[in-house]
Amino acid sequence: MSAATGGGTPPRGAVAAVEEYLVARGAAKPSPHTLAAYRRDLVGVLDCVAAAQGGDRSGLLLGDLTGPVLRRAFADFAAERAASSVVRAWSTWNGFFGFWVAEGVVEGNPMPAVRRPRLAPAQPKPLLGEDTPERLLEALAQGCRRARDPWPERDIAVLALALLTGLRSAEMLALRVESIGGRPGERRVRVVGKGGKTRSLPIEPPLEALIEVYLRTRAARLGRAAKAADPLLVDNRGQGLRRGGLQYLVRQCYKHAGVHDRVARGTLVHALRHTFATRLAEDGASVTEIMRLLGHTSITSSQSYIDVTASAQREAARSNRTYGVLRRLAQDRTLPQGAGEPV
Repeated sequence: MSAATGGGTPPRGAVAAVEEYLVARGAAKPSPHTLAAYRRDLVGVLDCVAAAQGGDRSGLLLGDLTGPVLRRAFADFAAERAASSVVRAWSTWNGFFGFWVAEGVVEGNPMPAVRRPRLAPAQPKPLLGEDTPERLLEALAQGCRRARDPWPERDIAVLALALLTGLRSAEMLALRVESIGGRPGERRVRVVGKGGKTRSLPIEPPLEALIEVYLRTRAARLGRAAKAADPLLVDNRGQGLRRGGLQYLVRQCYKHAGVHDRVARGTLVHALRHTFATRLAEDGASVTEIMRLLGHTSITSSQSYIDVTASAQREAARSNRTYGVLRRLAQDRTLPQGAGEPV
């Protein structure tokens, strides 16, 4: 079906339509990273359309984006991109046209005329090696990684938090000091996940203590205690960690521990999340418990969503073997004093 403009509707520029769509999507409060990905996908394909027509994207009209035009544009777009990137772009454009069809600006969605690549089911990519999480934490506890201004308490808190909560990068970066609450020994971290959905994850005393030690060293470094609304994870200047900074920190920790060759290409922080989920599954946590802890809404469209009690979530988190190495390191006095006891 053609994407031509509806009768009586004045021609709308494609670039303007993209900006209006992004404003509309912003009302759902997606992460800045998600909005940036939408923009890249939309503008990238528009540039392919413009290049094929020998012009500039600023001259394109929404009605120019027909099925045949988009088929060629997507073929060019896919030439230098992975299939997963093309699938994401296809979905973005499908949503884009769905929006304008609903607004009555175009008569139909041309995306069914554009072939969508098929992807093999995504496979978990945890850290390779049975002892890798323990080796990583032990290396960080025993010595400072090479850095101009080493901060081992921050580094081990970041890696342990990722390994023992399975948070996504964006979720970790969005954490505030006040995100951690509850009574000592029963603390939980409140996480804002995809689509603005929140979940509350249990953390155990060894991790509580590491975070507390990190916050104490942070106050000493910066000359002030952290406020409740401050970012939980900061760089050496006291600014909230950003995506690139978090990736660099994790990469350097892998190198320091000598496990960089045990990380699947392109995973970095996500390898820690996959390790968290894989270990829970291996240690007997149910599929539903893992779903809740990871912030997934479902595994398949046909599987019912079963509520999990707070005690079941805590038991699932407590069973994670990575807590064992923190308890042992605390007993050996390798970790800062207090890291084995409730905060």
